[in-house]
Amino acid sequence: MKKNSFVEGTFIATFAIILVKILGMLYVIPFYKIIGEDGGALYSYAYNVYNLFLNISTAGLPIAVSKIISEYNTLEMYEAKERAYKLGRNIIFIISLIAFFFLFVFAEDFARLILGEITGGNTLKDVGLVIRCISFCLLIIPFLSVSKGYLQGHKYITPSSVSQIIEQVVRIAVILFGSFVAINVLQKSVSIGVGVACLGAFFGGLIAYFYIRYKIYKNKDNFNTQKITKKDKVENKEIIKKIISYAVPLIIVSIATDIYSITDMTLVVRASYSLGYTGAVSETISSIIATWSPKICMIINAVAMGLTTSLIPHMVSSVAKKDYKSSESKFNQAISIIIFATIPLALGLSFLSEPVYYIFYGISEYGGPILKYTSFVALFASIYIVISMALQGLNKFKVVYLSTILGFLVNALLDIPLMYLFNKLGLEAFYGSILATILGYVLSYIIALTYLKKELKFNYRSIRKNIVKTCIPSILMVIALLIVRIFIPLQITNKLNTIVLCVLYALVGGIVYIFTSYKLGLFEEIFGSEFMNRILRRKKKC
Repeated sequence: MKKNSFVEGTFIATFAIILVKILGMLYVIPFYKIIGEDGGALYSYAYNVYNLFLNISTAGLPIAVSKIISEYNTLEMYEAKERAYKLGRNIIFIISLIAFFFLFVFAEDFARLILGEITGGNTLKDVGLVIRCISFCLLIIPFLSVSKGYLQGHKYITPSSVSQIIEQVVRIAVILFGSFVAINVLQKSVSIGVGVACLGAFFGGLIAYFYIRYKIYKNKDNFNTQKITKKDKVENKEIIKKIISYAVPLIIVSIATDIYSITDMTLVVRASYSLGYTGAVSETISSIIATWSPKICMIINAVAMGLTTSLIPHMVSSVAKKDYKSSESKFNQAISIIIFATIPLALGLSFLSEPVYYIFYGISEYGGPILKYTSFVALFASIYIVISMALQGLNKFKVVYLSTILGFLVNALLDIPLMYLFNKLGLEAFYGSILATILGYVLSYIIALTYLKKELKFNYRSIRKNIVKTCIPSILMVIALLIVRIFIPLQITNKLNTIVLCVLYALVGGIVYIFTSYKLGLFEEIFGSEFMNRILRRKKKC
């Protein structure tokens, strides 16, 4: 294995996550056909509740371990580094066991919290069953995550990225094969089929965990363990305190993201029902907002996730050396990359929302309109993921708490009022929920950016410059797509023709955006001349 630089690590992690997300986007096409709309709502309930508990038990600790590993490795405290990894594994074992027990035992109570008194859709028993099935993932995924954190802390991004691909492939195989056999071969209920599908995450995590453990064992000489000659002067109590202090803000941020989804899911289904939508339609709208539309938007979030995977260890190394100028540079570069990469994706997905949703899930009255605007929710969420992770890398936890909690409160408080307002204006009520989520994210990173500028003297001149430059190719891309639509209308006839149309539009938009960006010098401005020269040298060799 070889260590990865910041930009190289970003590309490797982002490529792997994009591949994983593409697989995650594609499998839902046959899966949605197998389980139908009612099964889609069930799957949505299970995964949103599961993600909340998964993040409680894993979100903070793996990255906390990654930070501590990177910090102690930089300071050449190799024995303390290994001890921190073992302590992290012990802590995560206790937390994940408690989380599994709680979710399994109180599954139907969570179902009641989501559905309330709504009738005409899925039953409490059905929702409780799928939640219990997915709870088993909590027994393996946390250990996989903390092992990835160990590798990432040493700046080995590639094995961690490969494990994600392995995990996704196995998970999808179990989901599709298991649900098909349960429903179409064994003639079991849709809830049983969805329950079997939910176990896919457990088996995917198990195989990926074995791979990661093998890579750690095979390359143990690369982790400086042979340099351990004596015990470092740091007690277990201090390491545990540091793990907790790093993990808690990370958990809060991740939980907030899940609470955004669960809040929207719960409030949307109840508010829609009270505004006159049927129970089944309310569940469908809720599941599209909380699960099915975000699955299509995964490609947007993938860039942010790849960035944070590489950003954290490099940011921590800069802090350990008290090199805040380097931290500012990495932060500005990360934000510039996320904006440059996700704006065209969000615009393109919004432009093609109707045909894209049709390709994935078939004809839907609400799917296209919801996807048109949730693509921008994914854009705002991605920006905040990078900002919050940078704050955590800088150990600015209070700002993370404040910005995340206030953002969530704005989202929760505005959800129902905005839904009623949009309904009064003669528009679909669910647009109000989408707007509330965007406003919550905007407030969160306004607070964060203001703090970084005021307290650490961060300068955003390069970000502002890159945003202005990015707007030019983005506008030209949209104009090009509008021109294409004049000559080749976006008519939905059958899936093959629709796929061809979407590919054509994507190629035109992508070529215009990339060519204009290249001519404006955006690639070199954002990724750096050294990285671009290295890419060009490799291209010449090929």
